[in-house]
Amino acid sequence: MSGSTPKQTVGALPDTTTDSPFVPVALTWLTWSLFAASLAALFGRVRLGFAPEVPGVVAVDGLTVLMWVVVAFFSGIVHSYSRRYMAGSANETEFFLAVFGFSIAVMALVAADHVALFGALWLAMGLLMAKLIGVVSGWEQARAAAAVARRSFLASSALLGVALAALWWATGATTVSGIAASADALGGPVWLLAAVALVLAAMIQSALVPFHGWLLSSMTAPTPASALMHAGFVNAGGVLLLRFAPVVTVDERLMLAIVAVGAASALLGKLLKSVRADVKSKLACSTSGQMGFMIMQAGLGFFGAAITHLVLHGFYKAYQFLGSGQLVERTSPEKKARRATGGSGVADVAVMLLTGLAGGAAFVLLTGKGTSVDSGLLLVLFVVFTTLHAARSAVRHVSLPASVRYGAIPLVFLPAITVYALVYKGVSGLLTGVPVASAPTELTALHGLVAVAFLAAYVAIEAGVHERSRRLYVALLNAGQPSPGTVLTNANEYDNGGAQ
Repeated sequence: MSGSTPKQTVGALPDTTTDSPFVPVALTWLTWSLFAASLAALFGRVRLGFAPEVPGVVAVDGLTVLMWVVVAFFSGIVHSYSRRYMAGSANETEFFLAVFGFSIAVMALVAADHVALFGALWLAMGLLMAKLIGVVSGWEQARAAAAVARRSFLASSALLGVALAALWWATGATTVSGIAASADALGGPVWLLAAVALVLAAMIQSALVPFHGWLLSSMTAPTPASALMHAGFVNAGGVLLLRFAPVVTVDERLMLAIVAVGAASALLGKLLKSVRADVKSKLACSTSGQMGFMIMQAGLGFFGAAITHLVLHGFYKAYQFLGSGQLVERTSPEKKARRATGGSGVADVAVMLLTGLAGGAAFVLLTGKGTSVDSGLLLVLFVVFTTLHAARSAVRHVSLPASVRYGAIPLVFLPAITVYALVYKGVSGLLTGVPVASAPTELTALHGLVAVAFLAAYVAIEAGVHERSRRLYVALLNAGQPSPGTVLTNANEYDNGGAQ
C-alpha cells in the first residue's frame, strides 16, 4: 500500500551512551584508565627503570608491565564491545563485574611474588573465567559448561598448589623470586614432582591436548568473553612457565618433553580443527594448536619467544572471535569450495620453500637466533613454520587466481615475520632481569626426531592423508566433541538463553 511503513522486525541497536546501566559504563572507563596507567608504567620501566615492590609480596618487572598493557588493552576492547553486545541482557551487570574482576586478577597475578598470593590469584582467575562461561542465567548447557571449566581450573590450581608446596619444602623460600634464586640446588624426586605439576598446570590452563575439553565445551560463553578467554586466559600457561623457568630448566630431558608435548598439541589441534563444522569450535581447536607452539618455544628455552607468541596470538584471536559473526558469511560452502581450488602442486611447494627460507634469514638477521648449533635453530624453524602457515591460510581465504596467490604469500609472510622478529626483540629487552628468560639447550638426536616427525605429520595433514582413514576421522570427531551436557540438542533452546 502506498505510504505504508513496513513492519520493523529488528529493533534499532541500543544507544550505549544513554541506555547502559551505571556499572558497565563505570567499569569500561575504569578499564581504559588502567590501560593508560599501564602504558605509563611501561614507559617508566623502559626509560626510568620503574620497578616498585612490596618485599615478599609483589614485585614489578618487565613481564609485569608488558602483561599489564596487554591485559588492560584486551579487557578495554571487550568492555567497549560488550556495551552493545550485552545491552538488555538480564546478566549485563554480572557479566561486566566478572570481566573486570578477571582482568584485575590477571594483572595482580603477574605482579605477585609470594607463593600463597600467586596460587590464590591463579585460582581466582580460573573461577572468574568459569563464571563468564556460565554467566547466562537459566541456561542448562551454560551451567554444565561452567561446571566442566571449573573442574579443570580447580585441577590446575591443585597441581600448582602441589608444585608450590614442593618448592617451598625443597628451598625454604616463600616467594617466586626466592625459589628462582635457589633453583640451582634443586633436583631429585621433590623437584621432579614440582616440575611435572607446573607443566601439567600450564597445559590445563592453556587447553593443550588432551586437556582441551573445557575449551571446546565453553561455547556457551558470550562472544566477548570467548575473545578474552582465547586472547588472555589460555596464555597463562606461558606466563607460569616463564615465572618458574629456573625450575623447569634444571633438566634438559624435561625441556625436551615439553617440546614434544607442545608439538603433539600443535598437530592435534590442527587435526581436530579439520573435522569441526562451526566457526567457534574451529577457533577453539586452533587455539589449542597455537598454545602448543607457545609451549614448544618454552621447551626450547626461549621463554621470551613464548611470551611474544602469546601476545601476537592474543591480538589475532581476539580479532577473530569478535568478528566471528562476519566469518560465518565469508566461509559459506560455495565460497570455501572456490577458494580451495588451485594453488597446490610443485609450484606451491617451491613458492612456500623459497618464501620460508627468505623469512628465516630475515628472522635470524633481526634477532640473532639460529646462528649457533643449539635449540635456536629449531626456534627459527618453528617461527617460520607457524608464520608461513598463518600467511598461507590468510591468502587462502581471499578469492585470488592461483598465479596471484603465489605472489601474495610472500607479500603477507615477509612483513609478518619481520613484525614477529621486532616484537620478539622488544619483548626480550623488557624481560632483561627476569630469571632465565632465555636458556637455549643443546641440540640432540631426539630434538631432530621431534622436528622431523612434526614436519612429516604436518605435510601428511596438508596432503589430506588423514582424510583417507575413516577410523582416524571418527577418532578425531570423538576427541573434538564438547562435554555432552553442554551441547544444545533442540534448536529452540537458542531462543531460551542460548542466543548470547
